[in-house]
Amino acid sequence: MQTPQPSPGPLAKAALRDQLVTVRNRRSVAELGDAARDLADRLLACEEVRRAASVAAYVAVGTEPGTAPLLAALLDAGKRVILPVVLPGNDLDWAVHTGDAGLVPARFGLLEPSGPRLGVDAIATPDVVLVPGLAVNDAGFRLGRGGGCYDRALARVPVGTFTCVVLYDDEVGRDVPVEPHDLRVTAAVTPSGLRRF
Repeated sequence: MQTPQPSPGPLAKAALRDQLVTVRNRRSVAELGDAARDLADRLLACEEVRRAASVAAYVAVGTEPGTAPLLAALLDAGKRVILPVVLPGNDLDWAVHTGDAGLVPARFGLLEPSGPRLGVDAIATPDVVLVPGLAVNDAGFRLGRGGGCYDRALARVPVGTFTCVVLYDDEVGRDVPVEPHDLRVTAAVTPSGLRRF
Protein backbone atom coordinates (compact mmCIF):
# COMPACT_ATOMS: atom_id res chain seq x y z
CA MET A 1 0.00 0.00 0.00
CA GLN A 2 1.45 3.36 -1.04
CA THR A 3 1.62 6.31 1.33
CA PRO A 4 -0.37 9.26 -0.07
CA GLN A 5 1.93 12.04 -1.22
CA PRO A 6 1.12 15.68 -0.43
CA SER A 7 0.15 17.84 -3.37
CA PRO A 8 2.91 20.09 -4.73
CA GLY A 9 1.08 23.26 -3.57
CA PRO A 10 1.86 22.91 0.16
CA LEU A 11 5.42 21.75 -0.50
CA ALA A 12 6.11 24.63 -2.88
CA LYS A 13 4.59 27.08 -0.39
CA ALA A 14 6.76 25.74 2.43
CA ALA A 15 9.91 26.10 0.34
CA LEU A 16 9.01 29.66 -0.68
CA ARG A 17 8.16 30.57 2.94
CA ASP A 18 11.59 29.37 4.09
CA GLN A 19 13.31 31.42 1.40
CA LEU A 20 11.35 34.60 2.16
CA VAL A 21 11.77 34.34 5.94
CA THR A 22 15.53 33.89 5.49
CA VAL A 23 15.70 37.09 3.43
CA ARG A 24 13.60 38.97 6.00
CA ASN A 25 15.84 37.84 8.83
CA ARG A 26 18.83 39.45 7.07
CA ARG A 27 17.28 42.93 7.11
CA SER A 28 18.96 45.46 9.38
CA VAL A 29 17.20 47.27 12.23
CA ALA A 30 17.62 50.54 10.32
CA GLU A 31 16.03 49.03 7.20
CA LEU A 32 13.12 47.72 9.24
CA GLY A 33 12.51 51.14 10.79
CA ASP A 34 12.71 52.97 7.46
CA ALA A 35 10.34 50.45 5.86
CA ALA A 36 7.77 50.83 8.66
CA ARG A 37 7.71 54.62 8.27
CA ASP A 38 7.48 54.39 4.47
CA LEU A 39 4.65 51.85 4.69
CA ALA A 40 2.71 54.15 6.99
CA ASP A 41 3.20 57.06 4.57
CA ARG A 42 2.03 54.96 1.59
CA LEU A 43 -1.08 53.71 3.34
CA LEU A 44 -2.02 57.07 4.85
CA ALA A 45 -1.85 58.56 1.35
CA CYS A 46 -4.12 55.82 -0.05
CA GLU A 47 -7.63 57.11 -0.80
CA GLU A 48 -9.37 54.08 0.74
CA VAL A 49 -7.47 54.49 4.01
CA ARG A 50 -7.99 58.26 4.10
CA ARG A 51 -11.77 57.81 3.68
CA ALA A 52 -12.05 54.84 6.06
CA ALA A 53 -13.83 55.22 9.38
CA SER A 54 -12.53 51.82 10.49
CA VAL A 55 -9.52 49.67 9.65
CA ALA A 56 -8.66 46.07 10.47
CA ALA A 57 -4.91 45.80 10.93
CA TYR A 58 -2.38 43.80 12.94
CA VAL A 59 0.71 44.30 15.08
CA ALA A 60 3.79 43.30 13.12
CA VAL A 61 6.43 41.34 15.02
CA GLY A 62 10.06 40.47 14.36
CA THR A 63 11.19 41.21 10.83
CA GLU A 64 7.66 41.57 9.39
CA PRO A 65 7.07 44.88 7.60
CA GLY A 66 6.44 47.18 10.55
CA THR A 67 2.99 48.50 11.44
CA ALA A 68 3.69 50.54 14.61
CA PRO A 69 3.90 53.98 12.90
CA LEU A 70 0.78 53.18 10.89
CA LEU A 71 -1.26 52.05 13.91
CA ALA A 72 -0.31 55.20 15.83
CA ALA A 73 -1.22 57.42 12.86
CA LEU A 74 -4.57 55.69 12.36
CA LEU A 75 -5.48 56.26 16.00
CA ASP A 76 -4.28 59.88 15.81
CA ALA A 77 -6.57 60.35 12.79
CA GLY A 78 -9.54 59.18 14.86
CA LYS A 79 -10.08 55.92 13.01
CA ARG A 80 -11.47 52.84 14.72
CA VAL A 81 -8.81 50.12 14.47
CA ILE A 82 -9.47 46.47 15.21
CA LEU A 83 -6.69 43.92 15.69
CA PRO A 84 -6.74 40.12 15.58
CA VAL A 85 -6.71 37.71 18.49
CA VAL A 86 -5.65 34.18 17.51
CA LEU A 87 -8.12 31.56 18.74
CA PRO A 88 -7.49 27.85 19.30
CA GLY A 89 -7.80 26.25 15.87
CA ASN A 90 -6.16 29.31 14.25
CA ASP A 91 -9.31 31.33 13.61
CA LEU A 92 -9.23 35.06 14.38
CA ASP A 93 -11.34 36.99 16.85
CA TRP A 94 -11.01 40.78 16.92
CA ALA A 95 -10.76 43.56 19.50
CA VAL A 96 -10.49 47.36 19.34
CA HIS A 97 -6.96 48.77 19.43
CA THR A 98 -6.61 51.41 22.13
CA GLY A 99 -2.86 52.02 21.81
CA ASP A 100 0.35 50.27 22.77
CA ALA A 101 -0.61 50.16 26.46
CA GLY A 102 -3.56 47.94 25.57
CA LEU A 103 -1.42 45.26 23.87
CA VAL A 104 -0.49 42.04 25.65
CA PRO A 105 1.89 39.20 24.74
CA ALA A 106 0.14 36.23 23.16
CA ARG A 107 0.87 32.86 21.55
CA PHE A 108 3.38 32.63 18.68
CA GLY A 109 5.23 35.73 19.96
CA LEU A 110 2.36 38.01 18.91
CA LEU A 111 0.96 41.12 20.56
CA GLU A 112 -2.81 41.25 20.84
CA PRO A 113 -5.35 43.77 22.16
CA SER A 114 -6.51 43.08 25.70
CA GLY A 115 -9.99 44.57 25.34
CA PRO A 116 -13.37 42.88 24.89
CA ARG A 117 -13.66 40.45 21.99
CA LEU A 118 -15.87 41.40 19.06
CA GLY A 119 -16.27 37.94 17.50
CA VAL A 120 -14.91 36.34 14.34
CA ASP A 121 -17.41 38.15 12.13
CA ALA A 122 -16.15 41.59 13.19
CA ILE A 123 -13.73 41.43 10.24
CA ALA A 124 -16.74 42.04 7.98
CA THR A 125 -17.28 45.57 9.34
CA PRO A 126 -14.11 47.66 8.58
CA ASP A 127 -13.77 49.77 5.45
CA VAL A 128 -10.16 48.61 5.00
CA VAL A 129 -8.57 45.27 5.86
CA LEU A 130 -4.77 45.11 6.12
CA VAL A 131 -3.27 41.63 6.27
CA PRO A 132 0.20 40.21 6.80
CA GLY A 133 1.89 37.99 4.28
CA LEU A 134 5.20 36.84 2.93
CA ALA A 135 4.56 37.41 -0.78
CA VAL A 136 1.88 38.05 -3.37
CA ASN A 137 1.64 37.08 -7.02
CA ASP A 138 0.54 39.22 -9.96
CA ALA A 139 -3.09 38.12 -9.54
CA GLY A 140 -3.29 39.16 -5.86
CA PHE A 141 -2.95 35.74 -4.25
CA ARG A 142 -0.89 36.09 -1.07
CA LEU A 143 1.35 33.66 0.70
CA GLY A 144 0.85 33.65 4.46
CA ARG A 145 2.63 31.85 7.26
CA GLY A 146 0.67 28.64 6.68
CA GLY A 147 -1.76 28.63 9.60
CA GLY A 148 -4.80 29.58 7.53
CA CYS A 149 -5.89 32.35 9.94
CA TYR A 150 -6.24 35.00 7.29
CA ASP A 151 -7.78 32.67 4.69
CA ARG A 152 -10.64 32.16 7.16
CA ALA A 153 -10.82 35.87 7.98
CA LEU A 154 -10.76 37.04 4.35
CA ALA A 155 -13.64 34.68 3.56
CA ARG A 156 -15.80 36.82 5.91
CA VAL A 157 -14.86 40.15 4.29
CA PRO A 158 -17.57 41.54 2.00
CA VAL A 159 -16.78 41.72 -1.71
CA GLY A 160 -15.63 45.21 -2.63
CA THR A 161 -13.78 45.87 0.64
CA PHE A 162 -10.25 47.19 0.17
CA THR A 163 -8.01 44.30 1.27
CA CYS A 164 -4.29 44.95 1.22
CA VAL A 165 -1.27 42.78 2.07
CA VAL A 166 1.70 44.56 3.68
CA LEU A 167 5.06 43.48 2.19
CA TYR A 168 8.58 44.47 1.28
CA ASP A 169 9.29 45.51 -2.33
CA ASP A 170 10.94 42.24 -3.35
CA GLU A 171 7.95 40.18 -2.16
CA VAL A 172 5.50 41.46 -4.79
CA GLY A 173 5.05 39.66 -8.10
CA ARG A 174 6.42 36.37 -6.77
CA ASP A 175 5.42 32.99 -8.14
CA VAL A 176 3.08 32.09 -5.28
CA PRO A 177 1.50 28.62 -5.53
CA VAL A 178 -2.30 28.84 -5.33
CA GLU A 179 -4.60 26.30 -3.71
CA PRO A 180 -8.42 26.17 -3.84
CA HIS A 181 -8.86 27.77 -0.39
CA ASP A 182 -6.63 30.78 -1.20
CA LEU A 183 -8.34 34.17 -1.55
CA ARG A 184 -7.15 37.23 -3.43
CA VAL A 185 -6.38 40.63 -1.95
CA THR A 186 -7.16 43.78 -3.90
CA ALA A 187 -3.78 45.46 -3.30
CA ALA A 188 -0.28 45.18 -1.91
CA VAL A 189 1.59 47.98 -0.17
CA THR A 190 5.37 48.12 0.07
CA PRO A 191 7.76 50.82 1.26
CA SER A 192 8.00 52.14 -2.31
CA GLY A 193 4.32 52.15 -3.27
CA LEU A 194 0.89 50.60 -3.61
CA ARG A 195 -0.01 48.06 -6.27
CA ARG A 196 -3.62 47.22 -7.09
CA PHE A 197 -4.75 43.89 -8.50
